[in-house]
Amino acid sequence: MKQKGKLSTAPYKGVRDFYPEDMAVQRYLFSIWRQTAERFGFEAYDASILEPSELYKSKGTVNEEIVSEQTYTFTDRGGREVTLRPEMTPTVARMIAGRRRELRFPVRWYSIPNLFRYERMQRGRLREHWQLNCDIFGVDDTSADVEIILLANEIFKNFGAENGVHYQIHISSRKLLEALYDTLQLPEDIRVAVTRLADRKHKMDADTFSQKLHEIAGNATENLSQFLNATTLKALPQPVINSDAYAELQTIIDTLEELRCAVTFDPSIIRGFDYYTGIVFEVFDLHPQNNRAMMGGGRYDNLTALFGGDPIAGVGFGFGDVTLRDFLESHNLLTAYDTAPTLAILPTATYLNLEAQKLAHAFRSADIAATVDLSGKKIRKKIAHASERLCTFALVFGEDEQREKTYTLKNLNEGSSISGTLEELIMYINNS
Repeated sequence: MKQKGKLSTAPYKGVRDFYPEDMAVQRYLFSIWRQTAERFGFEAYDASILEPSELYKSKGTVNEEIVSEQTYTFTDRGGREVTLRPEMTPTVARMIAGRRRELRFPVRWYSIPNLFRYERMQRGRLREHWQLNCDIFGVDDTSADVEIILLANEIFKNFGAENGVHYQIHISSRKLLEALYDTLQLPEDIRVAVTRLADRKHKMDADTFSQKLHEIAGNATENLSQFLNATTLKALPQPVINSDAYAELQTIIDTLEELRCAVTFDPSIIRGFDYYTGIVFEVFDLHPQNNRAMMGGGRYDNLTALFGGDPIAGVGFGFGDVTLRDFLESHNLLTAYDTAPTLAILPTATYLNLEAQKLAHAFRSADIAATVDLSGKKIRKKIAHASERLCTFALVFGEDEQREKTYTLKNLNEGSSISGTLEELIMYINNS
């Protein structure tokens, strides 16, 4: 029976606590993200988790389902309606639009924001997660699309994954779909309905999808079905094969293949956000127990126009930490980031703790990460704990060591030992 007045130790439903072992993993994920993005010349930015709700209610930012069903929205004490950001792209578009006269384009920015959506929880989806966002602004040709996909592919490679073995990149084009709509002369409401349905194609069986498509599109169903079920570019309806959008997509695929970044044409890749205008792509996990899209993105050339002025071309992607960790664990690729200090100093008695702190300070002054085990445990258990923490070295500090100023350093990885003065051991560790 629950004790009256007792507070729960569980976090809010759908979010996570990060204990040290979890933070070690998160730091590892973030470090690979940052290193890879910066190697491509991207600069870090950030923003508040709070945005005016109107940013998401405006047509063309996020889809209606997110706004009406998934956002954390409230009225602040000043009577303003604000929302915890569900996506970062509207925010970065706002920031780019706000400094458009001062920025030197093209702009390559990245961020690792935490995002919030009140949605049904399942594997890979929580109500709060962190997400790598990378965006290029100010380039309206295919070179930016190629670069952003190459960056996504490089991130997976830097986690030890192999394209075609662990993951697969699926690519399509919203512009190509619009070209088909144009040849069929479909009105706007039908276009929107077909796009929404196509985005859910993988969630329903083929017969159900065909029936719903016919209910929406009528006589246009045959051409739309041929497009959405095509397995190669050449299998598309003839009118779109002659379009500029087709040539653009073919160029991107050919260039990526030339750069040894394999991609698969998949017309069912739509991306659910209204702001996409061109290339769209998603990366799928090939593990049979986690066969799902892990990240995605595409081109959005009109988003900054919502804030006034001429539109600024943009292309980017988002990659969540939850799906990434699931992917790495599924393929046994997860390597936790080592946050342990290099040296553990182990006093033989608690009355030596203060002197041990002085010794640790001397090692830290020589740029060696050091910690002191302040517990009253026996040395055997202190050594075991230092090893479990992945410390490289341990130094037992007793009365003899305090008096003679000579210490024995134990290598916990190799089992070897070496003795010497403070200066000698500092030199040894720094040269190891």
